[in-house]
Amino acid sequence: MRRPLLLALGLLLLHHSCCFEFVINGDWEDEEPGVDLPQERQKRAALTSEEDQTFEAIRGDDITVNSYRVESRITSRFAHTSVRSSVLNSGSRAQSIGFNVQIPKRAFISNFTMNVNGITFVGSVKEKALARRLYAQASSRNKAAGIVRTNAQDLETFTTEVHVPPGSSVAFELHYQEMMERRLGVYQHNLFLQPGRPVPHFQVDVYIYEPKGISKLETPNTLGERFVNLIQVTATKDKAHVVFKPNLHQQRKCENCSGSAIDGIFSVKYDVTRDSNAGELQVSDLYFVHFFAPSNLSPLPKNIVFVIDVSGSMWGVKMKQTVEAMKAILDDLKMEDRFSIIDFNHNVRCWSEELLPASPLQVADAKRYVQNIKPTGGTNINEALIRAAQMLVRANSQGFVDPRSVSMIILVSDGDPTVGEIKLSKIQKNVKRVMTEELSLFSLGIGFDVDYDFLERIAMENRGMAQRIYANHDAAEQIRAFYSQVSSPLLKKVTVHFPEGAVTDVTQNHFDKFFGGSELVVAGKVQLSDSNTLTSFTSASAASLQLNLETETDIMELDMELAKQQHSFTGFAKQMWAYLTIKQLIRERSLVTTVGKKRKITKQITELALQHSFVTPLTALLVESEDATERLLADSARDPRHGCCSGVQILSGPPSVNVVYATPPPWIQVPITTPSSQVLSGPVETVLPPKVNLVDGDPHFIIRLPGSNMDVCFNIDSKPGHILSLVSDTGTGVVVNGQLISSKQPHKNTVSSYFGIISVYHQPAGVSVKVGTDRISMADGRSSHSFTWGATADITQDSVRISIVKNSHVTVTIDNSIRVTVLLHRVWRKHPVNVDFLGLYIPSDNQYSPLVHGLIGQFSREPEVSVYDVHEGPDPLKKEATMEVKGHTLRVTRGWQKDFRHDRKRGSNVYCWFVHNSGKGFIDGRYGDYIMPDLNSFLQTV
Repeated sequence: MRRPLLLALGLLLLHHSCCFEFVINGDWEDEEPGVDLPQERQKRAALTSEEDQTFEAIRGDDITVNSYRVESRITSRFAHTSVRSSVLNSGSRAQSIGFNVQIPKRAFISNFTMNVNGITFVGSVKEKALARRLYAQASSRNKAAGIVRTNAQDLETFTTEVHVPPGSSVAFELHYQEMMERRLGVYQHNLFLQPGRPVPHFQVDVYIYEPKGISKLETPNTLGERFVNLIQVTATKDKAHVVFKPNLHQQRKCENCSGSAIDGIFSVKYDVTRDSNAGELQVSDLYFVHFFAPSNLSPLPKNIVFVIDVSGSMWGVKMKQTVEAMKAILDDLKMEDRFSIIDFNHNVRCWSEELLPASPLQVADAKRYVQNIKPTGGTNINEALIRAAQMLVRANSQGFVDPRSVSMIILVSDGDPTVGEIKLSKIQKNVKRVMTEELSLFSLGIGFDVDYDFLERIAMENRGMAQRIYANHDAAEQIRAFYSQVSSPLLKKVTVHFPEGAVTDVTQNHFDKFFGGSELVVAGKVQLSDSNTLTSFTSASAASLQLNLETETDIMELDMELAKQQHSFTGFAKQMWAYLTIKQLIRERSLVTTVGKKRKITKQITELALQHSFVTPLTALLVESEDATERLLADSARDPRHGCCSGVQILSGPPSVNVVYATPPPWIQVPITTPSSQVLSGPVETVLPPKVNLVDGDPHFIIRLPGSNMDVCFNIDSKPGHILSLVSDTGTGVVVNGQLISSKQPHKNTVSSYFGIISVYHQPAGVSVKVGTDRISMADGRSSHSFTWGATADITQDSVRISIVKNSHVTVTIDNSIRVTVLLHRVWRKHPVNVDFLGLYIPSDNQYSPLVHGLIGQFSREPEVSVYDVHEGPDPLKKEATMEVKGHTLRVTRGWQKDFRHDRKRGSNVYCWFVHNSGKGFIDGRYGDYIMPDLNSFLQTV
């Protein structure tokens, strides 16, 4: 039965010219690297936008669309989307029916199938040249063809068309995959919906599963007010299901209209729960993905030179919107930022020859300068970029910029160089020569006539990124949105390491900068070992601040959870690794300068794309009938307006030429730096001596007196909210203070008090560390950073080091001579009485100055203590005695308090002589003398 149908289809194909559209804009994989192509630039200038063309998902006259369904399964930021449609030729004659799907440019098509009256066409990804040869064999007999063409800002269009007899049905099914990129604090999943006509069975389903939890979920109103109440959202802690299912009546533009009111992008925005700044490490099917998106860090100051193309081609809307965007960007600069503006045509001019602080006066003057720009003349990109780099290098070398700051150039241009140096490869070399490692270049290409390929290469080669700005959209908003993504640099030189032999095939693990609201992603393969856990170590710096963070995960746990999830994408980790690796290879390929290296990378991309079924610029999707006599070809031919990397703009992690790999790929010759043993093994545990002064519990003070070989205890009966001076040393400039909190309610008519905050302040460095029960913060007067208890970390700033052991304790070390350890005590969430609190442990051999004081600090000068007349007391387990200390005679009781360093649940007993009445007589003065006005206050006289 299948053969006659196939022959019928073949006869129909013979009577109609080219039932599938097929266009090839050139075999870009065969171009020689580093060669300038002026003919291509002339061709590019003549291209016009396709964005205004009418688009319909299903195209054809007198056809019935029975169903149109879109389903996305997002698991751990990786999305697998399928688009299915069933269509009937309800006319009286044979006709062509088109199936069009707009997909994100950063996505890879993974499969396409089609069923025409029972004849099934199945897709398979093949090397591009082979797919074209196989297609040509059918195409020469007028069989079939297809195309993937660029469209709109962030979309490509998959277009196919089939000729079918009257009464015949066609079922289409397209699959594509993409990684969700975090921008400005959210992941945004967009589905382009434009069916063109009402559909009886129209439905969109988006399933999200995030193992750590979903912190927020939004379905913004992008399709119109009439559809707001038709979007249903069901969400739990870690799962969400978004459904959009309008009926026929709700889809119509009006009561008697045949057109659909559904026309636009259906968008779902969400973010995930993050319990630590160390990132989230996930392992599935022996592939790992490490997500790194720390928050609660202060942005670093910026040094920016804006380089603006003011050549004649910018006249009109382009210049007007660029000026509008620049004025908004200038208003967004912070006082600690420094900036200048260079505008260029055939000449190069500077608003200021030096970087100036972004004061209100300077910003106002810069806005007037930009407002008065009049576009004219040619384009001298080479000199403009060199001048910008020289300005930043000079400012850095002369010490005019904050050492914590980051330096960047933002280029806005709409054309090719026409004045001065016009050879693109020479400009690329010139710019790279003057750009130091501290500088980054970001390129914004406006319009369709810009050589975006060149702008992207020059940005990637200089630790930056590029983005196309579409002039026939709101260009000003696009420029502002791009700037927002790079305007908050939080960290520099971020590197993710793993224990030796634990992983292989690691994707890019070194990133020049991390920007607020974004995310860095590293993936690879896990090597089998005796351990069931995988640990990652992340190091990063922000000038004087050095971070070493550690996180770990069970390599089997996530797979067990995924097996329980009905709508999860179980192969997400493997596909995400392949996705990241291919994108990375494409970037590398665009930058190599020899044919040999380019061929090696081409082979690598092709092999990965074939293994993981991705349609890339080097592979194609061949769709053929079961007997291979009918063939379609989905081929992503290069669009010269788009650039080298098909949507590779990972704003969360600027690509770097000197990528560090755990196992170096064969195409790249980069020296692999071996991380220090400290980084590979995680933060170094600070071990306290056996005997310490400590405060734990209610709070219970235990003072170690080595000379007398005894411990003395006392309690402080103070009020919640009071801040107690524990160590105050004006000589070394060190302060340790603690703030009290209370239990939730009385227990046996007594309200207990505990330390809820311990503060360590080092005045010479201006660094304050506050340890709370929920997080640890660090501030230096100019910036502040915050870390949770959820990850092991090591942070160093100037002479202060913070070592955090996950959910256990924090050690603050000052000048390698003073140490303070804070233990975390957690109770179960709904405990009726107790609260989370802190314990304080300070070595008795800390090196203070003679001026040290405080409830603990005063005992660095050990007093003479005499205990005698030991006798039985009312409690047979607690003897009583007389103590002479500091000229006082005290009645003391033999008892014990708890040291929780080794057993955090039960503690170990420390036997001591207990001084009653809040330590009266044992401490200098009364406890009220030690109540401080704030956490960083030094103790005055006692």
